[in-house]
Amino acid sequence: MTPPAPLPVLVLVGCLLYTACAARLRRRGDRWPVRRDAGFWLGGGLLVAAFAVPWGAWLPPFTAHTAAHLTAGMMAPLPVVLSRPVTLALRTLPPPGRRALVSLTRSRLVTALVFPPVAAVLDIGGLWLLYRAPLPPSVHHDPLVYLHLFAAGTLFTFALLAVDPIRHRPGWAVRGGTLLAASAAHAILAKSLWATGPSGTAHTPADLHAASQLMYYGGDAVELVLAVLLAGQWYRARGRCSRPHRGTRQPATAQGGTR
Repeated sequence: MTPPAPLPVLVLVGCLLYTACAARLRRRGDRWPVRRDAGFWLGGGLLVAAFAVPWGAWLPPFTAHTAAHLTAGMMAPLPVVLSRPVTLALRTLPPPGRRALVSLTRSRLVTALVFPPVAAVLDIGGLWLLYRAPLPPSVHHDPLVYLHLFAAGTLFTFALLAVDPIRHRPGWAVRGGTLLAASAAHAILAKSLWATGPSGTAHTPADLHAASQLMYYGGDAVELVLAVLLAGQWYRARGRCSRPHRGTRQPATAQGGTR
């Protein structure tokens, strides 16, 4: 698939702008890990690869489509979100831009969109609509579909990990439960494609089986990474909560005894 003409340029400009903002932070003495720069470039590269890599030259048609879908909708969003672009923008924008961004992130619309169950419906629900609704077969080859997959996947990952500032950060039960439900819905969709392809298509059984397995196990791999990251956040938060505050008197130990 040929990428839309502006896409590689826009991705390159975005990555260069991110790198420039990160360099500005470091010049003024603020800490910003280089791994976040690398993550943003990796996510941008994966998005371009979803369009530019000739998947169809190596894989059957529907399996090639599934590989591009996984790359754009699940693999690329993860490093982009972990690079914390909103936090970087808040720390480098001039005051008017910072106030506008804060107002946007605290708006009711954004608050609703980044609520994990809503983001999951937009992401996984869009996949069910794409593969199970009676849509024209040409839709599956539309570059806008892949851009939608990337945007929806980024929204879902952003809502789940909540590494950037948001108005209301949902609890661990909401985020963990949403990931579990979304993983189950994605797995069911992948299994359903083993037997029946999207409406109006005529792929071979071998192609459907390979695509189904790729979607199932590829999705599991990304979702496992999300689960590990979420568990790590929970563990660190519990550690901070259980750590005694500085200046708090500690109870006497058995060795020290009491007076």
